[in-house]
Amino acid sequence: MKVGSELLLASPLATFTRLLQLVVEPRFWEVVGFSASRIIGGFLLAFLAAIVAGACAQRWRVVSDVLALPVALLRSTPVVCIVVILLMWFGSRSVSVVSVFLMAFPAVYYSVREALTAVDKKVAEMLSVFDVGGLRCALAQTWPEMLPFLIATSRSVCGMSWKAGVAAELIGTPLGSIGERIYQAKLLLETGDVFSWTIIIVSFAALFECLFVELLKLSGKLTLALAVQGCGRGTSLQVCRDVGIKLADASIGYPGKVVQQHLSLCLPATSRCCLIDPSGAGKTTFFRTVLGLQPLLAGNIGSCTGDRNMRMAAVFQEARLIEAMDAYDNVVLAAGPACDGSHAEALLRELLPAEALTLPVKQLSGGQRRRVELVRALAAPCDLIVLDEPFAALDDTTRHNACNVLSRELRGRTLLMSSHSKRDARLLRASCMTLAEMQHRG
Repeated sequence: MKVGSELLLASPLATFTRLLQLVVEPRFWEVVGFSASRIIGGFLLAFLAAIVAGACAQRWRVVSDVLALPVALLRSTPVVCIVVILLMWFGSRSVSVVSVFLMAFPAVYYSVREALTAVDKKVAEMLSVFDVGGLRCALAQTWPEMLPFLIATSRSVCGMSWKAGVAAELIGTPLGSIGERIYQAKLLLETGDVFSWTIIIVSFAALFECLFVELLKLSGKLTLALAVQGCGRGTSLQVCRDVGIKLADASIGYPGKVVQQHLSLCLPATSRCCLIDPSGAGKTTFFRTVLGLQPLLAGNIGSCTGDRNMRMAAVFQEARLIEAMDAYDNVVLAAGPACDGSHAEALLRELLPAEALTLPVKQLSGGQRRRVELVRALAAPCDLIVLDEPFAALDDTTRHNACNVLSRELRGRTLLMSSHSKRDARLLRASCMTLAEMQHRG
């Protein structure tokens, strides 16, 4: 076999020459458009369908069970077998669309399932405490956290879609397609045409992959911007309601494990209470129960007035922020449309250096992130603020300043917090208490 023998193996020069001739042919873009529209259309349909199916399967077990076998079969069945069946069902002109769909769907579906499983549950809990709506949660957290998985999958599936689509055309040979042109070149032993069309396919597959991945990356920035659309447009500080919190003979813990029991407490509206128990006593479990993140094992919990719609805000023991957002967007996302954005920005400027305000919070120090969370809790319209060791990452000067801001900005709201320092309680003019003392109150 000799390079340059047109019947066996076209030379690079002959291939390049033939490639140029193909590109300037009048019907070249018509042929490429025919195949590209079907391949890209099949891929996009599969991508969207897989996202919807994956989300439904993650949400409802019955959907997951129903889809498990069909998706597994699609992933393992040879493409050529699928193409032959599709030719009998749909005809040659539509075979590439369906073939690409069936090839891409399983990969994207499994990627969506894996991505949704990996979504940060702690951040989701934070958003639920601040009563952030489902659409805003999806835009701010779910979609951005899914993107790394979808981008990684797209880098392989985009190219595979072109291979599957052209392979289907090569078998079905629909008129005016890339697959038909390759088939004709094969019959006529025009290896220069075969290599030229191969270069064209690889080039368009690579271009499509780059464009689609960039669109996915851009969508992450767009959804973050949409998530805070309309937030922070309130013009006045929200007035808290006359609501306190009450526990009666409450037991807290987890299924099969009681952490504390027989807890009784009544904090009237405007009260400030600081738990000073040592580590491991159950303060975080107590706060999670108050916030509704885990069920009460026994007893009762509610507002002093019997109001079931008590609004709450919180600073958790570990940082829970939307990492790609800046400080202001993190605050107004949680605080919602009723938040006074200008006041929230003023609080951030009071507690953070100016250069930190424009950075994504993932680039801030631990202490700066803590102060963002504190402003977020203060800016949210709520009746009860729960702070789990909010000053742990702050130095003395910053701690003192943060305590002053917190004390000033409570504005009559009930405060329930924990700290290992009684000094924090004194700065906030809060009464100190332990979980053991709550048991004695029962």
